[in-house]
Amino acid sequence: MMPTCTEDPPVNRMHRGDTVCSAPPARRTVLAAVAACLAGAGLGAVGSDTRAATRRHMQVWKSPTCGCCADWITHVEASGAFQVVTHDIGNNAARARLGMPTRLGSCHTALVDGYVVEGHVPVSDVLRLLRERPEAVGLAVPGMPIGSPGMDAPVYGGRRDPYDVLLVLRDGSARVFASHR
Repeated sequence: MMPTCTEDPPVNRMHRGDTVCSAPPARRTVLAAVAACLAGAGLGAVGSDTRAATRRHMQVWKSPTCGCCADWITHVEASGAFQVVTHDIGNNAARARLGMPTRLGSCHTALVDGYVVEGHVPVSDVLRLLRERPEAVGLAVPGMPIGSPGMDAPVYGGRRDPYDVLLVLRDGSARVFASHR
């Protein structure tokens, strides 16, 4: 005999493995949402990764052989704020598709919460963008300034060139969002 769920009234009987569940889909959806909220608040199962439940999803397009891109992704992941999915197919097509002007390009392109992040943008600036939510395409650090996240490896001998993070507007124009000196 199969175990059954005890929801009343029995509606929309669904089979899940060895269990027959009669909960209506709306109720299952609500229960799943409550469980997700409890897990995000640290009240989930023992050993659950609550930090992962609160991280934002970020996609990154880059060359499979670019070391500075991998270092930037390490910088992003170390913040604990993002769960990164990497596409090692280059970033030119993604940059064009997402509306980032080529003149502001760099070696990798990311997408998070509807915003494009082009190049070696510090996580602190990405988080500020997501808090403020301006009407914009996203942020860009054109080129590859030495000392920016991902371009700060020991091979550069601690050198730090000044650079600006640009807020890229929907008309293609840009203004300084943050300066790093």
